[in-house]
Amino acid sequence: MLKSLLNYLGVGFLALLAILPYKLLVSIGYSLGYIAARIPSDRNRVVKTNLHLCFPKLNATEIDDLAKEHWRLLGRSLVEKSIIWCGSSKQLSNMIEVRSAVDLSSKKPRILVNMHFTGIEGSIILSALSKEKHWPRTSGFFQRMKNPFFNKKIIDWRNRFGGNSIDRQGNAKAIIREIRNGDFIIIAPDIDLGLKDSEFVPFFGIQTNTITTISRLAKITGADVCLMTTTLKPDESGYLCEIRKPIENFPGIDPKTDTARLNQYFETEIRLRPAEYYWVHKRFKNPPDSGPSPYSASK
Repeated sequence: MLKSLLNYLGVGFLALLAILPYKLLVSIGYSLGYIAARIPSDRNRVVKTNLHLCFPKLNATEIDDLAKEHWRLLGRSLVEKSIIWCGSSKQLSNMIEVRSAVDLSSKKPRILVNMHFTGIEGSIILSALSKEKHWPRTSGFFQRMKNPFFNKKIIDWRNRFGGNSIDRQGNAKAIIREIRNGDFIIIAPDIDLGLKDSEFVPFFGIQTNTITTISRLAKITGADVCLMTTTLKPDESGYLCEIRKPIENFPGIDPKTDTARLNQYFETEIRLRPAEYYWVHKRFKNPPDSGPSPYSASK
């Protein structure tokens, strides 16, 4: 009974945040991020471990400053999920601008390769604008949550404009069908999802366990593969969702080479705006040859 009450209170809180003036919502997010950066926690240690690994030339003060800026932006993105999940298409349009180098109404089989910047959930703007712009529906994988109530709620919220959330576990046929139908397929392969269907390829000079899904799907379906990023505008007034031209000669000779190539694209984008990347994820938790985890002190 108590758990159910807390679940509904959580939904109510998100709905309340979604109706606040946007500037106030952003200020609340920055304040939460400021606090989170200064509270010792497992995730705070993970952030600094990742930054030390990826930016070894930075000193301790520079790492600390970058971590604090990351938490500031992460706090903002967390409260902005109230609009992502509960807001109207108008609110989303006001918050996120779309720029595309390809014709999104063409129905050409296309995989949009997203990455985990703090604005990653902003890809819902494609779904929100689909009817107005005559775009196909948006499909993407989702990772199951431990809380069944919010697992269902978030799927419903993500699909409220006609989108299609596909369970990441064992639904390859469904995603292939969506690609061939010409629907938008959004996949973010830059997290460690275990050793199955993965290869160790360089990421910031580190051999990193990375899924090969993009290469394999592109080969099966003949789809174009386009990079997509949702990042803060320079004045921090909102987000810019950019879809690039198809990657040339992709897929290439083998999935491992393709996956390494994608990781290098990701690294280039991250270096442009390092504070926006999702450093709270244990990206290097499965080292090569079953070596010790760099997060062992964070367990």
